[in-house]
Amino acid sequence: MPEARETAVYTHGHHESVLRSHTWRTAENSAAYLLGVLKPHMRILDIGCGPGTITADLAGLVPDGHVTGLDREPGILEQARAVAGERGLTNTDFAVGDVHALDFPDDTFCVVHAHQVLQHVGDPVGALREMRRVTRPGGFVAVRDSDYAAMTWYPLSAGMDDWLDLYRRVARANGGEPDAGRRLKSWALAAGFTDVTATSGTWTFSTAGERAWWSGLWADRTVASAYAERAVDGGHATRQQLREVAGAWREWGARDDGWFSVLHGEILCRKEV
Repeated sequence: MPEARETAVYTHGHHESVLRSHTWRTAENSAAYLLGVLKPHMRILDIGCGPGTITADLAGLVPDGHVTGLDREPGILEQARAVAGERGLTNTDFAVGDVHALDFPDDTFCVVHAHQVLQHVGDPVGALREMRRVTRPGGFVAVRDSDYAAMTWYPLSAGMDDWLDLYRRVARANGGEPDAGRRLKSWALAAGFTDVTATSGTWTFSTAGERAWWSGLWADRTVASAYAERAVDGGHATRQQLREVAGAWREWGARDDGWFSVLHGEILCRKEV
């Protein structure tokens, strides 16, 4: 197996404002495109599992199978183990690892899943090749990533425009690709897949509660997370500019007519038999 060779820096980090979003994710709201192919006996690898809410959901859907959650950050795996424990799951385990060099034999898993991972890695095609390697013939690689340039909102806001421009610059400086969603199919084909189903899905935030939650976590993330530090340290923004962007988020969130949609690209790739 190849040596680990991640070159990108994870833009968001694990600040509370980031985990506020990550722990909200479920198999239903973040992996619906995959659920139709799951069978009770399947063995699944969940790459970039973070705090483990999707991992735990997947484990509940394969009661006769097993789910391994993988992440590069050991600390976040403690939260994932806690989630699995709270649900009484006995068919999960968790490991530290790098998607570029998975520490598993060829043809190990029925499904290899990654949600919001490839946008943060230095070599997404290489990562997909590794995911393909550890998938059994006839099994599936399932990937979903947001596409920042395709995000849209109302009302129009110059401050929100500044946020999008800033985020994309910081993410690319860190070695990632924030507009990953539209590229997934192309990356999968370059990785050697020939049976690729490409779809899309959205998250939409419009009610008062949804707006408050979504705008609040992004306002906090903009001034207090690892992303904020990297924006300043990289010369992409000043602290004052970050505060102005955070203010634009809160202003949008307070608007009764506020609406925000996040577009995700999705690929379900079947490995040839």
